[in-house]
Amino acid sequence: MVRHSDNSGFMALPGGHLERGEEIEECLSREIIEELRIKLDIDRLLYINTFADNNKQYVEFFFEIKNGVDYFNAKNLISSHSHEIVEMAWVSPIDDVNIMPKNLAEDFKAEKIGSDEIKYIKD
Repeated sequence: MVRHSDNSGFMALPGGHLERGEEIEECLSREIIEELRIKLDIDRLLYINTFADNNKQYVEFFFEIKNGVDYFNAKNLISSHSHEIVEMAWVSPIDDVNIMPKNLAEDFKAEKIGSDEIKYIKD
Protein backbone atom coordinates (compact mmCIF):
# COMPACT_ATOMS: atom_id res chain seq x y z
CA MET A 1 0.00 0.00 0.00
CA VAL A 2 1.11 3.60 -0.52
CA ARG A 3 0.22 6.92 1.02
CA HIS A 4 0.33 9.78 -1.45
CA SER A 5 1.25 13.25 -0.29
CA ASP A 6 -2.13 14.68 -1.33
CA ASN A 7 -4.25 12.12 0.60
CA SER A 8 -2.48 11.45 3.87
CA GLY A 9 -5.65 10.21 5.60
CA PHE A 10 -5.57 6.79 3.95
CA MET A 11 -3.47 4.29 2.05
CA ALA A 12 -4.25 2.90 -1.38
CA LEU A 13 -2.77 0.68 -4.02
CA PRO A 14 -0.31 2.50 -6.30
CA GLY A 15 -1.62 3.73 -9.63
CA GLY A 16 -2.38 6.86 -11.57
CA HIS A 17 -4.23 8.55 -14.41
CA LEU A 18 -4.64 7.53 -18.03
CA GLU A 19 -2.88 9.58 -20.64
CA ARG A 20 -4.77 10.37 -23.86
CA GLY A 21 -4.99 7.27 -26.07
CA GLU A 22 -3.47 5.00 -23.42
CA GLU A 23 -4.86 1.53 -22.66
CA ILE A 24 -5.67 0.69 -19.02
CA GLU A 25 -2.96 -1.98 -18.70
CA GLU A 26 -0.41 0.37 -20.33
CA CYS A 27 -1.29 3.09 -17.83
CA LEU A 28 -0.96 0.74 -14.88
CA SER A 29 2.40 -0.51 -16.07
CA ARG A 30 3.70 3.02 -16.74
CA GLU A 31 2.51 4.38 -13.41
CA ILE A 32 4.06 1.53 -11.40
CA ILE A 33 7.36 1.88 -13.24
CA GLU A 34 7.29 5.66 -12.61
CA GLU A 35 6.48 5.28 -8.90
CA LEU A 36 8.24 2.03 -7.97
CA ARG A 37 10.61 1.17 -10.87
CA ILE A 38 9.18 -2.34 -11.18
CA LYS A 39 7.74 -3.91 -14.33
CA LEU A 40 4.34 -5.46 -13.71
CA ASP A 41 3.13 -8.92 -14.54
CA ILE A 42 -0.58 -8.06 -14.76
CA ASP A 43 -3.16 -10.79 -14.28
CA ARG A 44 -6.93 -10.50 -14.08
CA LEU A 45 -9.18 -7.57 -13.31
CA LEU A 46 -10.58 -7.81 -9.75
CA TYR A 47 -12.47 -4.57 -9.06
CA ILE A 48 -13.94 -1.57 -10.83
CA ASN A 49 -14.61 1.44 -8.61
CA THR A 50 -16.47 4.60 -9.53
CA PHE A 51 -16.67 7.74 -7.43
CA ALA A 52 -17.19 11.49 -7.74
CA ASP A 53 -14.97 14.17 -6.24
CA ASN A 54 -14.87 17.94 -6.87
CA ASN A 55 -17.26 17.79 -9.84
CA LYS A 56 -15.26 15.01 -11.55
CA GLN A 57 -16.25 11.40 -12.06
CA TYR A 58 -13.51 8.78 -11.62
CA VAL A 59 -13.24 5.13 -12.60
CA GLU A 60 -10.57 2.92 -11.00
CA PHE A 61 -9.50 -0.55 -12.09
CA PHE A 62 -7.81 -2.96 -9.68
CA PHE A 63 -5.84 -5.84 -11.16
CA GLU A 64 -4.21 -8.89 -9.64
CA ILE A 65 -0.42 -8.77 -9.99
CA LYS A 66 1.49 -12.03 -10.42
CA ASN A 67 4.97 -10.80 -9.46
CA GLY A 68 4.24 -9.46 -5.98
CA VAL A 69 7.55 -10.73 -4.61
CA ASP A 70 9.33 -8.11 -6.76
CA TYR A 71 7.81 -5.39 -4.55
CA PHE A 72 9.35 -6.47 -1.23
CA ASN A 73 12.27 -4.06 -1.64
CA ALA A 74 10.46 -1.38 -3.65
CA LYS A 75 10.76 1.22 -0.89
CA ASN A 76 14.53 1.19 -1.40
CA LEU A 77 14.23 2.15 -5.07
CA ILE A 78 14.43 5.72 -6.33
CA SER A 79 12.11 6.41 -9.24
CA SER A 80 11.11 9.38 -11.35
CA HIS A 81 7.85 9.85 -9.41
CA SER A 82 8.84 8.59 -5.96
CA HIS A 83 8.19 12.12 -4.63
CA GLU A 84 4.46 11.38 -5.00
CA ILE A 85 4.64 8.67 -2.32
CA VAL A 86 5.26 9.60 1.31
CA GLU A 87 4.91 6.08 2.71
CA MET A 88 4.95 2.48 1.47
CA ALA A 89 3.95 -0.52 3.56
CA TRP A 90 3.00 -4.14 3.26
CA VAL A 91 -0.23 -4.58 5.18
CA SER A 92 -2.11 -7.63 6.33
CA PRO A 93 -5.84 -8.03 6.93
CA ILE A 94 -5.31 -7.66 10.69
CA ASP A 95 -3.40 -4.35 10.45
CA ASP A 96 -5.23 -1.21 11.57
CA VAL A 97 -4.81 0.77 8.34
CA ASN A 98 -7.37 3.03 6.65
CA ILE A 99 -7.48 1.68 3.07
CA MET A 100 -9.42 3.16 0.17
CA PRO A 101 -11.70 2.37 -1.50
CA LYS A 102 -13.71 1.22 1.50
CA ASN A 103 -15.28 -1.85 -0.16
CA LEU A 104 -11.88 -3.12 -1.28
CA ALA A 105 -10.62 -2.64 2.29
CA GLU A 106 -13.59 -4.59 3.69
CA ASP A 107 -12.95 -7.50 1.31
CA PHE A 108 -9.22 -7.39 2.12
CA LYS A 109 -9.85 -7.50 5.87
CA ALA A 110 -12.34 -10.35 5.37
CA GLU A 111 -9.81 -12.13 3.10
CA LYS A 112 -12.34 -12.20 0.24
CA ILE A 113 -10.18 -10.73 -2.53
CA GLY A 114 -9.61 -12.98 -5.50
CA SER A 115 -12.97 -14.52 -6.36
CA ASP A 116 -13.75 -15.52 -9.91
CA GLU A 117 -15.97 -12.48 -10.49
CA ILE A 118 -15.18 -8.82 -11.08
CA LYS A 119 -16.61 -6.72 -8.26
CA TYR A 120 -18.14 -3.32 -8.95
CA ILE A 121 -17.88 -0.64 -6.30
CA LYS A 122 -19.75 2.65 -6.26
CA ASP A 123 -18.77 5.09 -3.52
